[in-house]
Amino acid sequence: MRRLLIIGIGAGDPEQVTVQAIKALNRADVFFVVDKGADKQDLMLLRQEICERYIENRSYRMVSIPEPERDRRAPAYRQAVEQWRRERAAIWAAAIGAELADGACGALLVWGDPALYDSALAIVEQIAAMPGMELEFEVIPGISSVQALAARHRVSLTQVGRPVHVTTGRRLAEDGMPDDCDDVVVMLDASCSFTAVDPGTEIYWGAYLGTKDEILLSGTVRDVGEQIQAARSEARARKGWIMDTYLLRRPGA
Repeated sequence: MRRLLIIGIGAGDPEQVTVQAIKALNRADVFFVVDKGADKQDLMLLRQEICERYIENRSYRMVSIPEPERDRRAPAYRQAVEQWRRERAAIWAAAIGAELADGACGALLVWGDPALYDSALAIVEQIAAMPGMELEFEVIPGISSVQALAARHRVSLTQVGRPVHVTTGRRLAEDGMPDDCDDVVVMLDASCSFTAVDPGTEIYWGAYLGTKDEILLSGTVRDVGEQIQAARSEARARKGWIMDTYLLRRPGA
């Protein structure tokens, strides 16, 4: 039986790696790393840095997995994502079958927490269900960008007796802020959908959290919205990619 560890490694700071994650790193024989192209080489380098820092007295291998292209403009969004996941599952399954021997332990290093807006867990579930794969997997939680965002801005995500809503930029643009929730965390927003909310809404925004490139901005959407858009555009053009998250808090909440 093959074993695969899905390890959350935090939002970008190697010191956010938990003790449980370090122990898991030291169990793995093979690390599967998704290659997302030259623009995102620093993401792969950070994974290598984490392994070099925390793995002791153990030989291991790094196996690169190519990333299939995803159609981000497809009108049927959910179907496009499901098709992309099936393609990833086929590629990952081939790599695991070829590189992970029976009885060996492999690992996937996942940004933030594997349970929050990351496809790795769903893809591994598909692979484990494939005939003849004989794969067991274990999930190691990590510090998510949501937690890192709140810590860096020194704010609580929740208020007394009130819920917090976690969503995507696409859903915020379509639905707006929920009527019964004053605090909304937004992830995966390539369109700066916060520009459509009440200008008096407070926003706590962060990009590249925990890394040397970290950017933090906060204030009302009216006061800092354009500044966030400019900072986001400049950073993405400079690095070729961006990962950002923000908290919206309704005026007077």
